[in-house]
Amino acid sequence: MELYNYLKSLHIIFVVTWFAGLFYIVRLFVYQIEAADKPSPEKEILQKQYNLMAYRLWYIITWPSAVITFFVAFWLLLFTDLGRSWLQMPWMHVKLGFVFLLYLYHFKCHQIFKQLQRNEVKYTTNYMRIWNEGATLILFAVVFLVVLKNAFNWVYGVIGIFLFSIIIMLGFRFYKRIRERK
Repeated sequence: MELYNYLKSLHIIFVVTWFAGLFYIVRLFVYQIEAADKPSPEKEILQKQYNLMAYRLWYIITWPSAVITFFVAFWLLLFTDLGRSWLQMPWMHVKLGFVFLLYLYHFKCHQIFKQLQRNEVKYTTNYMRIWNEGATLILFAVVFLVVLKNAFNWVYGVIGIFLFSIIIMLGFRFYKRIRERK
């Protein structure tokens, strides 16, 4: 049981650092896209700095956290008695589905990261601001599933996440109007 608690602690720590990296990398994407519209030499200076910041964040914090999170979770689920019992519970299956979505989100962020490292801008800042909410929605879903441990209530959770998404979108539109007035 003591090993389980150490592993669980490590899992929580690396989930937190992984999410921190995912939240901040998309914010850096917004800055990188905005920098592409600046005049020279400001454009080149900002692109160089943001590319360096994104590179360090992505490869020193975000990727290692995602990998360590995976391996610690794998160990927790397969090599501890409590983990193996959780694998039989429906809420864990739903949670693992959301975790799978999070890894897909991570891989898409990696694709965007690589494009921006080559100074290829394929998305708008508005798209990136909305994209940033994807990790937030997954975080809400996973935390509620882990705390409530009830897969049946995930239906209510999905409805709640959908309503939360609508609130975020309305907030985004409000924020966009405020920015456009300035």
